Amino acid sequence: MIALNHFNQLSGPEAASLLAPCVAIPGWASALAAGRPWRSREALIAAAQRLMDHWGEAELTLALSAHPRIGEKPAGREAHAALSRQEQGGVDAHNAPLAQALKEGNARYEARFGRVFLIRAKGRSGEAILAALSRRLHNSDSEEVQDALAQLREITLLRLEGVIGE
Repeated sequence: MIALNHFNQLSGPEAASLLAPCVAIPGWASALAAGRPWRSREALIAAAQRLMDHWGEAELTLALSAHPRIGEKPAGREAHAALSRQEQGGVDAHNAPLAQALKEGNARYEARFGRVFLIRAKGRSGEAILAALSRRLHNSDSEEVQDALAQLREITLLRLEGVIGE
């Protein structure tokens, strides 16, 4: 985590690069970097939220390129992989029945919606994630886009709050 004052002093590309692991939507990171200097962390977060309000299915598709399947912790070393590993800490990889149910649910979800299931995993148990996955399989296509975008916004804000401090 870096202080807001330090973030404000970075070059534009450095600032955007620091924000890039929050979400795989380069325009979002670039817009926040271009808005510097931010007078407060709250102002930065409010601007981030306003930018997220305009996200649609195209941004969701772009962002999902960096998200692993829930329950499958990525082995990569890049920042997105490290954040995903931390966030999925509540999914017990040693619980074979849960792991199998998530794997099957992921397959059904991908067959139904054509993309990976996205949920803010931090703070949720594997069982709660599985319940949400099962519930969301009954969504219409448009309902699911909205649910997935809401989750993407939560994940992005959680990550942003972990990157920029006071």
